[in-house]
Amino acid sequence: MGLTETSEKEFMAIGRLHRQEAVFFATPLCGTCKVAERMLEIAAAAPGTMPVQKLNVNFAPTLRERWKIASVPALALLEDGVPYRIVYAMRSAGDLYEALRQKRQDQPHG
Repeated sequence: MGLTETSEKEFMAIGRLHRQEAVFFATPLCGTCKVAERMLEIAAAAPGTMPVQKLNVNFAPTLRERWKIASVPALALLEDGVPYRIVYAMRSAGDLYEALRQKRQDQPHG
């Protein structure tokens, strides 16, 4: 079971009010992205986690600029379509699971 891949246009067309979700930014030729994606698939399969969609950063210029995605892999945690945290260091499936299950108010500031 892989992550649901979407286009930037499809992602931006859907209303996102009162919803927590995550967007995984990657590129097809990035080896680190493939490792991170595998860990993310494991974490996202656990109960109680927010849904995760995958975007090819090369074809997401609007979101990449708007959210200031500095590098890949990157996991943007969203509430109501607005990122409240961008995760770049994907150390383990356990860390990713914790990020995907936390509510915004649980996130540290900064």
